[in-house]
Amino acid sequence: MRKEEFTIASRDAVHQLHSVKYLPEGAPKGIVILVHGMAEHLGRYEGFAQFLTERGFLVAGEDHLGHGLSVPEGETYGYFCQMDPATVLVRDVHRLKKTVQGEYPGIPIFILGHSMGSYILRNYICRYGTGIQGAIIMGTGQRSRLAVTFIRALSKCIELIYGEKHYSRLVEKLVMGDYNKRVGIARTESDWLTKDEEVVNLYRIDPLCGFPFTLNGYRCMFEMANRLFSKENLSHMPKGLPVLMISGEEDPVGGYGKQVDRVYRDLTGAGLTNVELKMYPGDRHEILNEMDKQQVMEDIAAWMEKTMG
Repeated sequence: MRKEEFTIASRDAVHQLHSVKYLPEGAPKGIVILVHGMAEHLGRYEGFAQFLTERGFLVAGEDHLGHGLSVPEGETYGYFCQMDPATVLVRDVHRLKKTVQGEYPGIPIFILGHSMGSYILRNYICRYGTGIQGAIIMGTGQRSRLAVTFIRALSKCIELIYGEKHYSRLVEKLVMGDYNKRVGIARTESDWLTKDEEVVNLYRIDPLCGFPFTLNGYRCMFEMANRLFSKENLSHMPKGLPVLMISGEEDPVGGYGKQVDRVYRDLTGAGLTNVELKMYPGDRHEILNEMDKQQVMEDIAAWMEKTMG
């Protein structure tokens, strides 16, 4: 695997996004765009990129606004941008996709979105879904409309007092809740991510992981969730787009499967005819970092191979 780092201009017209391509030996047979989750960064996916490049896929991704190496010195982690970040994040992924596609025309492109990245991806396929060969929605969820509306409104009210870069413990508690409640005796506050203690330890000492989100960040996330209630938005998803939904059965972000099933029903209810759902028993939130990660990666690769024909 060969790694190339570069930057792309964010659609916020201010920032440059740290981006990476992982290249296989020889010409790629497919391209996978990775869309990472909340309070983490693309570098955590290098093991998965290695797996895919060994199978002939080119892998690319960027650190979102407010994340990873896309945050200039002195700026705020967990803050996206002032003007419509829910749209900017989607357009940033599209700009990366177009950049890579321009270098490798005619190669099938898949997009994989994890956690917050799955919300970005679901909004993406409402807007740009006709331009990809498949979508992999991983570690997703969908709160109730009432919860989404309440947290958006609360965030806006607190923002009027303290500003959009404020860290609100109240909003954080409402969003994150007690994610460790089904872990048992938790060793750390991050045990809900995965049963692999080494991964959890590395996450907790990584300065680019686990930072608090600003009100701007939370309001953006819940705006993305809110847009996915719109039947008009969902109607723009290509009906025949192949979609693979994968999550752990013990993932609190997905409501331990209940919210994942809700998303599945939303997609099929919108007329999508090629949606597969696979749940991994015992797995928590980060199934690419779980004890059975090899099987998860094999399943993803096999699905893409099948989709490409």
